[in-house]
Amino acid sequence: MNFSEFGLDERLMEGIDAMGYTTATPVQEMVMQPILDGKDLIVSAQTGTGKTAAFLLPLMNKLITIPHDAHHINAMVIVPTRELAVQIAQAMEGISYFTSISSIAVYGGGDGNSFGIEKKALSEGCDVVICTPGRMIAHLNMGYVKLKGLKYLILDEADRMLDMGFHDDIMKIISFLPQKRQNLLFSATMPMKMREMARKILVDPLEINIAISKPPEKIVQEAFIVYEPQKIPLVKYILHLKDFQSVIVFCSKKQNVKQLTQELKRAKLSVEEIHSDLDQNKREQVLLDFRNKKLKVLVATDILSRGIDIEDIDLVINYDVPNDGEDYVHRIGRTARASSEGTAYTFVTEKEQQKFAAIEALLEKSVTKAQVPAQFGETPAYNPRPMRSGGGNSGGGGKRRFSGPPRGANRR
Repeated sequence: MNFSEFGLDERLMEGIDAMGYTTATPVQEMVMQPILDGKDLIVSAQTGTGKTAAFLLPLMNKLITIPHDAHHINAMVIVPTRELAVQIAQAMEGISYFTSISSIAVYGGGDGNSFGIEKKALSEGCDVVICTPGRMIAHLNMGYVKLKGLKYLILDEADRMLDMGFHDDIMKIISFLPQKRQNLLFSATMPMKMREMARKILVDPLEINIAISKPPEKIVQEAFIVYEPQKIPLVKYILHLKDFQSVIVFCSKKQNVKQLTQELKRAKLSVEEIHSDLDQNKREQVLLDFRNKKLKVLVATDILSRGIDIEDIDLVINYDVPNDGEDYVHRIGRTARASSEGTAYTFVTEKEQQKFAAIEALLEKSVTKAQVPAQFGETPAYNPRPMRSGGGNSGGGGKRRFSGPPRGANRR
């Protein structure tokens, strides 16, 4: 379906054309018209489906075509992380270039000057506020946020916000809002606690499920069964196999991010790290360099696993097995976005085998076990059953030696 078929305002269509959008994604086709019609929605959509534009475009069209008070906040988008807030604000700035719509990203981690800029916008009025829960509550507690004119509320990555413990913060923010408003809830998963919150917030919502929480079939998924000390040498080996232009390596711990980044820099690779210890300016600069291809390898914690829109990722490496299947799907979903293909490798140690087996159960398929080159020595057998007392593997297997390069290493 072409964007011209939605009957959007000409000024908005100019922005859409300038951004290079032509054909709507499935999530955009399914949700844009109900949003334009004023319905409350609860949308389940996996990462990389185009959901940001799916709610921004009809929201901006309403702000252009329906009279509203410019001296109040008219729409609020609540997100779990500052990175996602910045990303949505940037997308909105591009699409709304030919309109008079105003917007601001409100998030913690900045200096006193940024707080002052936020206060001015929140007290004098702004069409769209994209905010993290904690920062918005800090402003609300001071009593100057103008919310009487608010007509639209969007919760993006709602499952992530609940996982991060933001339920009470979200409900507190909502207590300040007018009761009569349009509500949109976007989430990758729909656990029971999500549905309970939705019942409190949404009114007679239309429920749309875009896709089950599984990775796209076009992602080449392979697992390396290794010992912990083999991980860093194997990352170096893979990254030197070919001239990858864009790689994300996910680690579960900040100390692993720091150690791996240091080792890859010693190996003369174009690499930087991103995690919560870095200040906001540094994180934004690293992301910008990576997005603009000035930086080829990004080593990150799960701060990047959801909601960060970076195109054309060649390879995702799970240096550590993610904590659950949903995190796995979000991590490897950084690659093979839109129409591109991608590859995802996961390193699995003996202690992580049970965890990875649970991920395979969610995927309803066995992930190919890639061959580890002989130069790395013996590797564990993949036998994800409980360990017997005494430390031996239950059942056969023992240790094995592999030869040859990793399967799929030369695929794009």
